Amino acid sequence: MEITLALLKPHVLRNTYALNQIKALIGNNFKVLEAKEVQITKELSERFYAEHKGKFFYHRLTSFMNSGPCYALILQADAGIQKWRQLMGPTKVFQAVYTEPQSIRGMYGLSDTRNACHGSDSKASALREISIIFPEYKMEKDTPQAEGQVAPQSQQTKLK
Repeated sequence: MEITLALLKPHVLRNTYALNQIKALIGNNFKVLEAKEVQITKELSERFYAEHKGKFFYHRLTSFMNSGPCYALILQADAGIQKWRQLMGPTKVFQAVYTEPQSIRGMYGLSDTRNACHGSDSKASALREISIIFPEYKMEKDTPQAEGQVAPQSQQTKLK
């Protein structure tokens, strides 16, 4: 079992139909360990996307991410990172629309910045991103980070 962070971006939260469709996809494919609506501040978005600082899209991305609330989830499944990334589809919306139109980004992405969702790209990224968005979430201390396992006290969260 592997955990990953999923973020549904601000424009998705404004579209009730899209949000409900994505939640159904998530509920059918993952165990949801934690879920919450979160307002990503400028400081939080800059910390979260620090690896992109200096790139041409950095300011546009960080500004968009704090333009409204996001829906954040910790998901668990066998090969959870790969499974979530497959459901999301390609990062570039134009590519998603033409190559994977049934993906989340193919259906609900508007642009490369407003591409509907975010997903961790590795186990290390998942743990780093979860610690930023869910600082209250406790991962088992004696579990190697590479395993991406969660503390036994974690409970499945119902999607609201």
